[in-house]
Formats: sequence, C-alpha cells, structure tokens
Amino acid sequence: MSEHVATIAWNRGDALFRGGRYSRAHEWRFDGGAKVMASASPDIVPTPWSDPGAVDPEEAFVAALSSCHMLWFLSLAAAKGFIVDSYEDEAIGHMQEIAPDKLAIAEVVLRPRVQFDPAHAADHAQVDALHHAAHERCFLANSVKTRIRVEQGGNTPESPR
Repeated sequence: MSEHVATIAWNRGDALFRGGRYSRAHEWRFDGGAKVMASASPDIVPTPWSDPGAVDPEEAFVAALSSCHMLWFLSLAAAKGFIVDSYEDEAIGHMQEIAPDKLAIAEVVLRPRVQFDPAHAADHAQVDALHHAAHERCFLANSVKTRIRVEQGGNTPESPR
C-alpha cells in the first residue's frame, strides 16, 4: 500500500573500531527532509561511545507507538464531534530479558492526558472507547508483539492537568 523510508548513516571517522571503542552516534534521515541525531542508549553502551543527547532506538520505538496512538485518537475524536484542546503522553517502555541473553521492550505504557473543549467533551466511557479504537487501528501497535497498555489521566474538562 505504501512505503516509508528512513536512511541511517554512520561513519567511523578516525576512531578505533576493534574493542568497541567507536562512537555509536549516527544520523537518521527521513524522506520529508527531517534529520535526527541518534545513538545507542547510554544504558546499553556507556559514554563516550554513546551520545546521551541523541535519540536512541528504544526511545524512538516508544515515541512511534505513542504518536501512532495519538494520531488515531485525534482522528476518531474529531469524527465523533469532540474537540480535543491538548493531548500529552509521557509514554514509557519497559525493557526485559525474555530469554537468556535476549532483551526486548516487552511492554509500552501509554499515559495520555487529554483535555477537551468543555462544550464538546467526551465522557469517561467515550474516552475509553476512543482509546480502544485508536489502539485497534494503530498500524504500529498492529505490527509488534510488545504489550501496549493505556493508562488514562486528565480526560475531562474538569480534570486538573
């Protein structure tokens, strides 16, 4: 149906390669022109061979799942006539050993905080239904075996942020 292209570019430069003494910093380039500095996570590869200021693949995985869910949620809410004023998700991925010497992000927890226009707000049951439908439609959630959980907070106009 469609293709989605990312170019990943890394260069050793003058660093040693043997013994793991090389930078894991690299660049992600996307077909729309965006460039993102990336690196191995400093939790996996210690600095100076990783760049803590760059996005690591694990963070990108969590962000992509959260973003896909949010985009579906917004689309479904708009189609139902609700007006979303803001949506913020502090998503977290949990890395676990799933077999000896085999790690995976075994669970991603989405914790969206949604604020609606008071005159066009969804109630709690409608918000639950929107999140369920968003999860069912999210291309990325449908593409992975990672467990994805949604923990809601702040979904009504009266709720504090």
